[in-house]
Amino acid sequence: MATPGYGKQSAPEQLPRSAADFSHLPAREAYIASLIDHLPDGAAMDVKTLAVLQPHYGQMACRTVLNNLSTAGHLRRVRERISSKDCRWVFRTYFSRTPRSDAWWTQFLTTGETGEASTSGAPDPPKERTLNRTSPTSAAYAALAGLGLADARLALSAADCAALEPLAAEWLARGTTPALFTAALTAGLPPEGVHSPVAFTRRRLLDKMPPERPRPESPATRVIECTDCRTPCRPHALLSGLCRACRGTPKASPPRRHLSPAAVRAHAARARQAMISSSGS
Repeated sequence: MATPGYGKQSAPEQLPRSAADFSHLPAREAYIASLIDHLPDGAAMDVKTLAVLQPHYGQMACRTVLNNLSTAGHLRRVRERISSKDCRWVFRTYFSRTPRSDAWWTQFLTTGETGEASTSGAPDPPKERTLNRTSPTSAAYAALAGLGLADARLALSAADCAALEPLAAEWLARGTTPALFTAALTAGLPPEGVHSPVAFTRRRLLDKMPPERPRPESPATRVIECTDCRTPCRPHALLSGLCRACRGTPKASPPRRHLSPAAVRAHAARARQAMISSSGS
């Protein structure tokens, strides 16, 4: 494992390896990206290690390559706490053979979910898709629709199922299986029949709501870092994995002043004269 370097962690849902991998990158970036891609998870991939692993590029070049790979959507650097009860932190670089957009990386690193696979050039999904949060074929909708098959007295219309879907979804989120859901809703129905199946079902969904189960331990705390300067940043403050300062134009180094040979000799003569004078006094 990488200690204390930035150990590699493969991002999920990558496309299979192919000859076209990294063909969109310059030769140097493609070479280092291919090297990283074949490293096992947990291997160190900081600039010093990458410079040692191959003979062509030094540490400064490897640092520039990592920044360029971040901009191209192939990696992000993070600090992760091992667990909520453990104060130890690990340093990881998430690497994706498949280039990802800023939105994909933000969603994955903040929630652990990936949504639809996308590349850095993929457009955002249409608004119509994001507005349709529930689907007629969701598990909750299907469980409600199945009540009428189990007992005709609880036959619900499509509109009824859509209206009750949030309550049914809460049942399933609390660990109720579809079979137990049907048994709980259809047990002990009045023999004279049900006047309003939707009102009766809503009342039972509320009154018989199962208790919340203890939630699993929350995922390890994760802090996203700037790929270049390693400064911890909020996800929205990073574009292409770089903070605002590192995205700016680098300042030019002040020009060095070169002395002529005559000026060097003159300085040396003055220094020798000062030493003679001080020793004489």
